[in-house]
Amino acid sequence: MTTHPLKIHHHPADSPNDRPPLLFVHGGYTHAGSWQQNFIPYFNARGYDCHAIDLAGHGQSGGQDQLDNFGLADYTEDLARAIESLADTPVLIGHSMGTLVIDRYLSSAHARAVAVALLAPVPPTGTGGSATRLALQVPGFFEELPNAVGGTPTADTLRVMAQVYFSPDLSPEDIERFMPLIGNESEHAVAEMVTLPFRPAGRRPKLPALVMSGSCDAVFPASMLHFTAAIWNARSVIVEGAGHMLILDPQWPVAAEKLLEWVDNLPVTHPPESLVGCTGS
Repeated sequence: MTTHPLKIHHHPADSPNDRPPLLFVHGGYTHAGSWQQNFIPYFNARGYDCHAIDLAGHGQSGGQDQLDNFGLADYTEDLARAIESLADTPVLIGHSMGTLVIDRYLSSAHARAVAVALLAPVPPTGTGGSATRLALQVPGFFEELPNAVGGTPTADTLRVMAQVYFSPDLSPEDIERFMPLIGNESEHAVAEMVTLPFRPAGRRPKLPALVMSGSCDAVFPASMLHFTAAIWNARSVIVEGAGHMLILDPQWPVAAEKLLEWVDNLPVTHPPESLVGCTGS
C-alpha cells in the first residue's frame, strides 16, 4: 500500500445532470492538466461532474522524488483510491498510459466502473514496436525527449515533439504553450510498457467500451486500434487529422463530441460494488 499524498481534482458540473461522474486518467510524461485544458470544461458545460487524478509522482500528487520507483501497479492503486473516494461509480476515461492503468484496475476483483473509454490506447503489443519505429522515423526524438521533460526545450525539441505527439495542424505557439504539461515519467513504468506482451493477460469485465485514436497518431498508429477494440468488444472511433495528443490537438472538439455522444447514450444503471461477469482476454 502506497502512502504518498494523492491529488484528485474535482470539477463540478455547471448545471448537474443525472449521469454518472467522469474520472479522467492521464497518460505518461504529463498530469491531470492535459484534461483540464479542453475536455473537462467541455464536459462540465454539458452537465457532467468531472474528476481527474494526478498519478504518483505527477502533477500535485506526492512522490516526485521517488518517481522512478513507481510502476503501473502503483498507478493502479492510485486509481483504486480515487474511485473509493467518489460517492458514485464513474465512467473511466484514460489517455495513452492511463488506458493501461484503467485496464489493470478493471482486472481486479473489486473494481467499480459504469463504462470505459480508452483514448490513444497503448496496444496489447506494448510500446517496443512504437519505440523502434520512432527511432527509425524520427531519429532526434530520444535525443530531444530529455529537453522536453526537463523544461529546457529548444527549437528542435518543439519541432520533434510536434512531429511525434501532435496534429500537423497545431500551431507552433500552441506547441510551446503545451510544453509545461510535459514532465518526467517513471523508468519503471516505461520499462513495464515495453514488456507488456510478456505479462499474463488479465480478465476484463463486460462493460460498455469505447476506443479512440487520431488518424495521424505517430506513437500508436490508428491501424493498431482494432487490437484494443477486439479485447474490449468496443466501439471504435478515429478522429481524422488528430495526433497522439488528440485531447489537445485542434481536432479535440471532434474527439470530445464523439465521447459525449457515447457517454450520453450509456444506459443509466447502478453497478454493484464490484464488477462481475468478467471474461478472459
